[in-house]
Amino acid sequence: MPTSVSRSVRLAGRLVLALAAIAGSVILFLALVVLTDGAGSGLPAWLTALGIATAAALWRGRRRTKSARLMPFLPVVVAAALTASVCVPTVPTERQYPPDLPFVATQHWSLATGSRVAVYHYPPANTVARRPVPFVYLHGGPVRGISVLDHKFLQLLARQGYDVYAYEQAGGGRSDLLPMGQYTISRSVRDLAAFVDRLGKGRVDVLGFSSGGVVLTRALADPRVAERFHRAIIAEPGPMDGPTARIAGHKGRESARDLAPALTGPRSTRVPRYAVTLGLMRLGLLTPDTGLIGQAEGDNALTAADLGSDTASSYCARDAHRIPVEDTAENFSFSPAASLRIQQTIKDSPSIAPRLRHSRTPAMLMIAECSSQVRQWATAVLAEDPAVQRTQYVPGVGHHMWNGLDDNNDRAAAVVTAFLEDEPAPLPNYPTRGEIPAFLRDHR
Repeated sequence: MPTSVSRSVRLAGRLVLALAAIAGSVILFLALVVLTDGAGSGLPAWLTALGIATAAALWRGRRRTKSARLMPFLPVVVAAALTASVCVPTVPTERQYPPDLPFVATQHWSLATGSRVAVYHYPPANTVARRPVPFVYLHGGPVRGISVLDHKFLQLLARQGYDVYAYEQAGGGRSDLLPMGQYTISRSVRDLAAFVDRLGKGRVDVLGFSSGGVVLTRALADPRVAERFHRAIIAEPGPMDGPTARIAGHKGRESARDLAPALTGPRSTRVPRYAVTLGLMRLGLLTPDTGLIGQAEGDNALTAADLGSDTASSYCARDAHRIPVEDTAENFSFSPAASLRIQQTIKDSPSIAPRLRHSRTPAMLMIAECSSQVRQWATAVLAEDPAVQRTQYVPGVGHHMWNGLDDNNDRAAAVVTAFLEDEPAPLPNYPTRGEIPAFLRDHR
């Protein structure tokens, strides 16, 4: 019996040592990936870790019998297999663009900035009075495609007589990629100005949603860009600059983030290569320009299911079990590295408030009841932009206000069109600038 027990103890000890060796090799590999910023798809880090682990195994087996010398190499083989999966692509490394949508033509415009963007045009319906000012939509993201759900909302505006244009910002959807270093919030603003110039129809009305609202807000702070706008609608904006991005304030009513069923479908975050890369990038341990995976490969790998919790956070808690399908698998597109890069340039930027205070473009702010955005991101715009003429607090909706549920699209369109036509607002003008403190206290 004692012999049996001692044998079990020895086996358990060896198992613990083997697991420790595997864990140590994996940790060493990840540390080398971080130190080299994933150079060479992680292969240099893998070879170095393998070499060090092999040398350690040789040292541990130097005094063992000939048959036992191979035992220390078993953890090395296991660790090498685990870490090798981080170095091997499982999707194409050249960008695979989404196929064209069946209900709208995809145009490609080369802008003066050097960006080549995918453009969509919904002409006004012939059965209603045509609105004289073109309408431009700036989608959220940043650096993702325009969802099918958003396209349906744009079609609704076209049926009401608006000449609607939308473009997928550089790197998103069917638009061409940029070198990683060129993804900046300033480039996004310049692209907007270049797009309006390329359109060539004079001043335009612009609706900027989420990160598109950030682009629009920063454009309003630049009089050389803002002169191209007739009216501006800022819907559910993200942080407009570094000081705003550092605010950890209130959010809206409860969202469906932790209540909605998980999205089904493949996830890149279940593949070691992309789980490791995206995780380390989010932690700031890898740069967006990491050599571990290329921009195109990251775009190809990410799926709608990867962003399931973000999608759920765009809906009210009451809608948790009826969240609509926002996009098709074929149309979905998101560039995680480029998105992080643009967000970082916002965080690093100085305050735009002094320049925004000189804005003269008539503007409207839209805020959702169940917004997942920090409230101060929106109220900062209201506080600093004197040209914001009305605020519309939209009840019963989350961050994605035009979401196809109930009459939400019609209600959002009514708010938008009333402002563009300078008609009475369908909702109270709330909050006003003087009501910001009470709004932040009461609506959370």
